[in-house]
Amino acid sequence: MGRKILLVTTDQQRYDHLGCNGGTLARTPVVDSLARAGIRYERAVPQSVVCMPSRATILTGQHPATHGVWMNGVPLPTDAPSVAEVLRRAGYRTALIGKAHFEPFLDPFLRFPENALATRGTRPAGGAHRGFEHLELAGHGAQGPLHYARWLRAEHPEAVGMFLSPLDDDLQVTATGGGDTGAPQVHRNPIPRAWYHTDWVADRTIAWLRGVAQHEDWFCWMSFPDPHHPWDPPEAEMNRIDWRGVPLPPGYPQTAAQRSAVLATKPRQWRLWHEGRLVTNYEAPARFVPARLTDDQLREIRARNAVASELIDEALGRVLAEVERRGWGQDLDVVFTSDHGELEGDFGLLFKGPCHVDGLMRVPLVWRPAPSCGATPGVVHRPVGLVDLAPTLCQIAGLPAPPWLQGRALPTDDQEGPERVLTSWDSELFGVGVHLRTITRDGWVCTAALPGSLHDGTEGELYDLADDPLQWVNRFDDPGCRTLRDDLLADLWDAQPPARAARLELEAPV
Repeated sequence: MGRKILLVTTDQQRYDHLGCNGGTLARTPVVDSLARAGIRYERAVPQSVVCMPSRATILTGQHPATHGVWMNGVPLPTDAPSVAEVLRRAGYRTALIGKAHFEPFLDPFLRFPENALATRGTRPAGGAHRGFEHLELAGHGAQGPLHYARWLRAEHPEAVGMFLSPLDDDLQVTATGGGDTGAPQVHRNPIPRAWYHTDWVADRTIAWLRGVAQHEDWFCWMSFPDPHHPWDPPEAEMNRIDWRGVPLPPGYPQTAAQRSAVLATKPRQWRLWHEGRLVTNYEAPARFVPARLTDDQLREIRARNAVASELIDEALGRVLAEVERRGWGQDLDVVFTSDHGELEGDFGLLFKGPCHVDGLMRVPLVWRPAPSCGATPGVVHRPVGLVDLAPTLCQIAGLPAPPWLQGRALPTDDQEGPERVLTSWDSELFGVGVHLRTITRDGWVCTAALPGSLHDGTEGELYDLADDPLQWVNRFDDPGCRTLRDDLLADLWDAQPPARAARLELEAPV
């Protein structure tokens, strides 16, 4: 037998949502214990800060420019490279359970394979889809054709209306407020915990593992839809945290004047979004005005995010207990990460958008190698990318890295690893195009705003991560940083990955 692999992803989870990363709101003892026994990455950077491009990068090991999913709503081609297929061909049993989102969710006519597959069962025709021989897919709630929604409608139809409706009558993401404070995308959900998608993902993972023979090697991607908004975890679990006592985050300027001053130093999209005059990401409610966010609304959102993170940690604990029961514990590698972060009040903003700062661009990443391999626990401080996950999975399985991979296996200490990490943003929504390219290197983050609807190509951002961890001071136009800025920009352009020959089309909003 070889090493088994459990890849655990969350959706829109910040770096500081974990106790091992200094988080104080959510209790995450399971992931914290994996971090103590393995390797914790201080600066893991996604190659895109929205779902579909980032998830495509995890699967393909390629940058968005190369795999082609340049924004949400652009489906990943079904013949795209897949690390799951590499593992399957090497003899691994493969499964993806939870949120895939390689294809748009808004698909009433089932044009996209993953949505159609859920209507036919869990085993794809031809034996595998994207390298997975077993798929049980979930989104957030009871809408749509995916396995979780179909299960909920069939087994617990009374729960269908318990979730917040994701879209309003105009097919825009609802800005409806709820809870105690009327916060956007907050909703009291009376659903029992056992019916909620977090426990469902764990339940279905355990069921799949029980069907794997003792001698078989396996790769399971367990993908939780939370803590992505809407923020509506089971209401019975909200007694864990009293939102009234939740502190405001360090990245939240305390007064409107402070928020205005910080945003004034940044490119135009920041202030326009804050004032409710621009939406560049369909998942952010079009009718939400961040400038109207109150302190108490932010406290309630943070509390709900923390509860969702605790439920994920407990669900992962149940799966690891099943692994131990099967006798696989010593041969299991666990990788835990998220596709991107959440602003959660930083700069007075929520959700995600064209803002390449830590709230979105610093994600949790923990790799606990199989105890049988005798790896030394540690912390890696230099930046790594989610593009490095696929090569790492190949290394764990003892397989050569295919030539189409653009990352490299994750380092286990600070003596190795990539010199730079790249991130991109492209959106063309509601007639507005925003395009960003970012490099993280040597303790700095430098972003160039490409010409588009808002920018003329001269704007950008430059932050010193050591002296300005909140990234409130944009030094892009600071004469004292000009040489450094120009060096970073030259490196950024020289390191750009190859682009697809033809751009893929945007086929749905999300």
